[in-house]
Amino acid sequence: MRQGNRVSRRQFMWNRSLGTWLALVVGLALTVIPAFAESHVRIVRLSEVQGTVAVDRGTGQGFEKASLNMPMVEGMKLAAKADGRAEVEFEDGSTVRIAPDTRIDFSHLSLEDSGAHVSILTLMQGMAYVDYTAKGKGDAFTFQFNDETVRPEQAVHFRVHLQEANAILAVFNGELKVDGPSGQVEVSKNKSVIFDLANQNKYTLAKNIDEMPFDAWDKQQTKYQQAYASRGSANNYPYTYGVSDLNYYGNYANVPGYGMMWQPYFAGAGWSPFADGSWMFYPGFGYTWVSPYPWGWMPYRYGSWAFVPGFGWGWQPGAFAGGWHPVVPVTNAPQRFKPPVPPTAGTATVTVGHPVLAGNVPSKLVVQNGTAGLGVPRGAVHNLDKISHQVQQNGSATVHTSTAARTSSMGSPGFGASGQNMNTGAGHMNTGAGHVSTGHTSTGAGHVSSGGHTSAPSHR
Repeated sequence: MRQGNRVSRRQFMWNRSLGTWLALVVGLALTVIPAFAESHVRIVRLSEVQGTVAVDRGTGQGFEKASLNMPMVEGMKLAAKADGRAEVEFEDGSTVRIAPDTRIDFSHLSLEDSGAHVSILTLMQGMAYVDYTAKGKGDAFTFQFNDETVRPEQAVHFRVHLQEANAILAVFNGELKVDGPSGQVEVSKNKSVIFDLANQNKYTLAKNIDEMPFDAWDKQQTKYQQAYASRGSANNYPYTYGVSDLNYYGNYANVPGYGMMWQPYFAGAGWSPFADGSWMFYPGFGYTWVSPYPWGWMPYRYGSWAFVPGFGWGWQPGAFAGGWHPVVPVTNAPQRFKPPVPPTAGTATVTVGHPVLAGNVPSKLVVQNGTAGLGVPRGAVHNLDKISHQVQQNGSATVHTSTAARTSSMGSPGFGASGQNMNTGAGHMNTGAGHVSTGHTSTGAGHVSSGGHTSAPSHR
């Protein structure tokens, strides 16, 4: 690493054709997380959080406020309240999204000796959307609801709505088989099946799909993933969680003396990758850094960050061979930078900087330099690269958001009005809004606070 090598922006060769780099990443990614592989534990990404969403980590503390980019492991429970929605992203790019008044349990997440990923998810109540890519060789994905089980063998996109009296499964794309007390039923594209839960789960097939309030949101998120996952990467790239967000929120550069780097749009000269975030404790593993940035998964789990004089911070993905990091290494940091250091005692979540709250998408956004994408909803603004140049020149820019993003972010007042109460299985949901005390951790950032009653599930 060259300590004094100054690189101007004109020297950066922006490269959208990243086939060679991604081929290297694929090979290295399959060898990461050695400690977790030995114990057959997998980590998937909480990739979208809107409104009130909570997680139960299985430590007896009950439900707590969920944070974007939280690692999700076996045994965790995810619940969206009346104004909440969430998405979980898997290694192969598969996603599970939950609508308001929904709870889903991650009953089993493991890595087999063969390298296959085994996932068992259980819908306890509400509505979930599953977009299964079937890209992982030998992977086994199971989705359970009531007494029914879905084990897709090929790519399929479906929705399950679990109510007190019935359960409705609708297939948007692909086909699947459902096994249950009444036998096996096949459901193909644009068809649905209704299970009578009060009558031995007897089913009725329908040749159509009744539209639901959050279908537009699911459709918009699916289009986003499909559009940006393929930009700058091969279509058969097997390790894709977080790649769509990298392609949308930033760009890659071949930097002389530094190699391939990624940098978020709107970073600005004074921006630091560890100015905002949280330290979250996982028993048996310790504290891990959780980033609030919408792209903040892979750059904080793999590789390293480096500061380039004359340009700013960039993420170097080439260090994947180092394994999965609770906080990634930092190299060539500026003189006054204080490296992120986890708390040395306790188990409470320690928040650095300012919390980020997600709401409905407005018709206009003011994008400022130094925000690095915070406050820009997924896919809501087109041509972020061009807007980034405007922000560099003027310090900010007012942009219009897409109609699709605005309409899909709006809740439906009629949804969840069937008389069901949101059952999180833990009574009072602790959102971390109670007592707040000062944390003692050196992170190189400003405000630091610590919330109580925060822990994580034991690793398998």
